[in-house]
Amino acid sequence: MNFSNLQSKITNFKYAQTIFRLSIFVVLAAVIVLMFPRYNNSFRYHYEIGKPWGYSTLTADFDFPIYKTDEQLEKDQKQLLSTFAPFFKYIPHVQRDVKVVSLETMEWLQAEGYTRIDIQQHKYPLSEVYTPKTAYKKFGYDCATNLVLDTAKTEEFRTKLLATVSPTQGMVQKGEKIIDNGDLVTERNYQILQSLRRAYDDESLGNKQRTLSILGESMLVCLFLLLFVIYLYVFRITYLRAIPTVLFFCLQMFIVIGLACLALRFNLTVYLIPFAWVPILTRVFFDSRTALFLHFTTILITSIVVPAPVEFFFIQIVVGMVAVSSLSDMTRRAQLVQTAAWIFLAQVMAYTAISFAQTGAFSAINLWMYIYFFICALLTVGCYGLIYMFEKMFHFISSITLVELTDINSDLLHTLAERAPGTFQHSMQVSNLAAEAAKTIGANALLVRTGALYHDIGKMTDPLYYVENQNGVDNPLLKMDPRDAAQVVIAHVAEGEKIARKNHLPEVVVNFITTHHGTSLVRYFYNTYCNAHPNEKVDESLFRYPGAKPSTKEGAILMMADAIEARSRSLEDFSEASVTKAVNQMIDSQIADGQFAETPLSFKDVEDIRRVFVARITAMNHHRISYPTLNQK
Repeated sequence: MNFSNLQSKITNFKYAQTIFRLSIFVVLAAVIVLMFPRYNNSFRYHYEIGKPWGYSTLTADFDFPIYKTDEQLEKDQKQLLSTFAPFFKYIPHVQRDVKVVSLETMEWLQAEGYTRIDIQQHKYPLSEVYTPKTAYKKFGYDCATNLVLDTAKTEEFRTKLLATVSPTQGMVQKGEKIIDNGDLVTERNYQILQSLRRAYDDESLGNKQRTLSILGESMLVCLFLLLFVIYLYVFRITYLRAIPTVLFFCLQMFIVIGLACLALRFNLTVYLIPFAWVPILTRVFFDSRTALFLHFTTILITSIVVPAPVEFFFIQIVVGMVAVSSLSDMTRRAQLVQTAAWIFLAQVMAYTAISFAQTGAFSAINLWMYIYFFICALLTVGCYGLIYMFEKMFHFISSITLVELTDINSDLLHTLAERAPGTFQHSMQVSNLAAEAAKTIGANALLVRTGALYHDIGKMTDPLYYVENQNGVDNPLLKMDPRDAAQVVIAHVAEGEKIARKNHLPEVVVNFITTHHGTSLVRYFYNTYCNAHPNEKVDESLFRYPGAKPSTKEGAILMMADAIEARSRSLEDFSEASVTKAVNQMIDSQIADGQFAETPLSFKDVEDIRRVFVARITAMNHHRISYPTLNQK
């Protein structure tokens, strides 16, 4: 009954975790839809004069007027105002034989294009109106200003006159064809399309269309995210099971899509947004396929709201492919700069090619786009800071960090070399063996090399207890009870973990330290004790490492390499047959002990690793010919 309850709790916990992971994507979808700009919500077509209409044939769903352009409306207003005369009134008690206005008023009349004025319902040409200066030149005596503009009356009649100018010119009837697919957008078509866009923005259309538009957006966002979740479930289930990884993917999409929506709200181009951040960051921590799939998901969602979505999608596909291809394994900062340069060139080529393909004219090229691409490339380099930030937030580890950790001149490895030189040399040999094996089976060679360099740092605490550091000194462990000696040896794992955490080594490196012996026996002291106490039932737990067992290919490779390198030190014959026998015995005993049961190693992987170890150990211990001495004359 208790077991059933425990099993039920475990099942419920797994369900809760699954629901939580899926809810992260649901929340992301809701936030994205809320971030989408709401203007022009129902009219998402993008078009430019001189470029072909890239959508299906467009017909009017309702009657709407054709609005004049701003230039047309301004021209009509100016033409009408040319017949209008501003209203003036005389200043009391000032002589009226000459019509005089102030200099400022005259400049305003001329700037507005008025040709006459109205004085007490009589209109006079502007040529008969003077300023004090021009009146003096004309008549030879000072003339005071005697006319003042009737601002209120002028503005009232001017507004009424402008209201008579119609903002429209004609109508488009419901069902009327507006433009066909592939037709060039002319100035006339552009004017009609702008009028249709304005009609869609009219609140009088009601909320039904807007509601359906938001519903459509939500369905598309959910569809794209669902496809990404399905990809993870089918091909990368381990990513989907890790909540930090799910949060990392969603946070990337939120940041980039959020920046794009912000740019659209402020009428900025989305080509300033470094969408390459998504594939670069994902590739640094994970694999190329996931990086591309996440990038495609991000730009598909963004395409819902951007102008010219087809052009945008094509250019960003190129960006993602270039980013992943040029950054297969980021181990140097300079690689990020090179990637940004390739992305800039790719964007320039893709945009130029699309523009030529659509219009066949140089005039279609917007030179500002090249400046946007350059700024975007500079922002792409800023991804380096995000790599460090995400490493700390999600406890990931990048290739750059691994390369820095493998520097043998670092403080921790330098201390290991000083305090335990034999252990340091052993770690170097193990790292070479493990890296070679990892390359052969497609595991992360840089990761296992790093783990190998640090796996025995716990031996720094008491280096003389370990034979590789004794240099001919009597082994103090042989003078101890085998049980106590075993505990001393086992303690180097816990000590290594303490040292690693004190020096802030990444968790993945700490895992190598705690799992490189798994739950195996300290065989030498176990056998010694059993031989000395043949009739006693021996408690194996006194001679077993606490674990845990390795759960990755890299962890298993390190366990094998560590044991085999140590075993090779006891060989006297380094022939291929002798080395093969030693390698097989060691690996077979680890398999029989169940040390690799939790790893994804296949039988083929194990066989390939055996071959690599045999070849490497044989080569490392090859014989050299002896040099003849020079006979004395």
